[in-house]
Amino acid sequence: MTHSGLWIPDEHLNANLAGLSTSATIAIQQHCRELAEEGKQVFRLGLGQSPFPVPDLVVKALQENAHQKDYLPVKGLPELRHVLVEHHRKVFGIECGVEDIIVGPGSKELMFILQLVYDGEIIIPMPAWVSYLPQARIVGRPVNTIITTFEHNWKITPDQLESICRLDPRRARLLILNYPSNPTGQTYSKDELEELTLICRKYKMLVLSDEIYAKTTYDQSHESLVTIYPEGTIFSGGLSKWCGAGGWRFGLFVVPSSATWLSDAMATVASETYTSTSAPIQYAAISAFTPHQDLDTYTDRCRDILHVLAKTIMEMLGVLEINVRAPRGGFYVFPDFEPYRERLARAGIFTSKEFCTRLLADTGVAVLPGSDFGRPEIELTTRIAFVDFNGSEALQNYPENGTVDRAFVGGHCSKTIEAVRRIVDWICSF
Repeated sequence: MTHSGLWIPDEHLNANLAGLSTSATIAIQQHCRELAEEGKQVFRLGLGQSPFPVPDLVVKALQENAHQKDYLPVKGLPELRHVLVEHHRKVFGIECGVEDIIVGPGSKELMFILQLVYDGEIIIPMPAWVSYLPQARIVGRPVNTIITTFEHNWKITPDQLESICRLDPRRARLLILNYPSNPTGQTYSKDELEELTLICRKYKMLVLSDEIYAKTTYDQSHESLVTIYPEGTIFSGGLSKWCGAGGWRFGLFVVPSSATWLSDAMATVASETYTSTSAPIQYAAISAFTPHQDLDTYTDRCRDILHVLAKTIMEMLGVLEINVRAPRGGFYVFPDFEPYRERLARAGIFTSKEFCTRLLADTGVAVLPGSDFGRPEIELTTRIAFVDFNGSEALQNYPENGTVDRAFVGGHCSKTIEAVRRIVDWICSF
């Protein structure tokens, strides 16, 4: 085909990309930015970005290492990997060696490469983070989704997992388990993890345990699956959620020593794609994972603020007749507005996407539909990311007595609370 004498390439896209578009969380952030540039008031409860600043000592470390320019080892800076071994042993009880650690430019990239090199079926409980399924589709992996229920706190059960495995007991499988969960805020107890482990061990299943929200667990009760199922669990973490450094793009995997073949294959792909993770970021990450009282104080205070804000939001949503579980970690809540279906239908709202589109148009509040997280289109679930507030200001004004209350979050997280109030008032208007 030609145009004005110039040749224009025909479209020849990989068929695996059919139907895929920009990640929902990235798209909603861009849309909010465009609306704000038009002068409209927007409440950004779509993208799950930590509202808190990167700790000062970590920022200082990055500044001091801005001169680092060398390509580092594909699996990561040796000094950093040594620190990560000690960190995960102390914080999560994970026994591992330097050779078991691989770092990358975000855990998202590591997850993609894992699904690329692993030759097996991917099992994803729904609702799930928006990128797990698209990544599997891009690399052409077969996927089995498990639809969880509100009655089971949006968590998979051993029976659901076994119902898939027993059909083909010898098939290679990778289960992706994320807790505390994005989008539900729910987590798994030790007993629940032990029950799931029985099924995983029975069928020799690998598990990608995405525990990037672990340090945001409100009651600090997080139990890593690695301590229960060490031979089959890949731990995923990073700096984005607990350290406020999403844009730094730093992630890490702890891979079982019995699966060195997997981390080696990932390193091979990494060497041919991104080469290595940013040198200044890796040097700065050493300070983020080295024990320090300032970091402990930072994580404690962030967690306290999120916990009380979550409680406040639950109280506000409590005036509605909806199904919603109180989050136990992270900064998400996942309400189901099914009881309002008839009223919403009279206004032409039948799906979660239509719900969110109309909510944004009417109130300026941006949230994401449950369908973006793998729930049925017709279901009226949404994810509310309670992150639209000034985290720096909130930390600077943290109460001297160490007690965060409703008045504190009302004053320092007011934009998020106003957004939830608008949601409640909007629902009640139908």
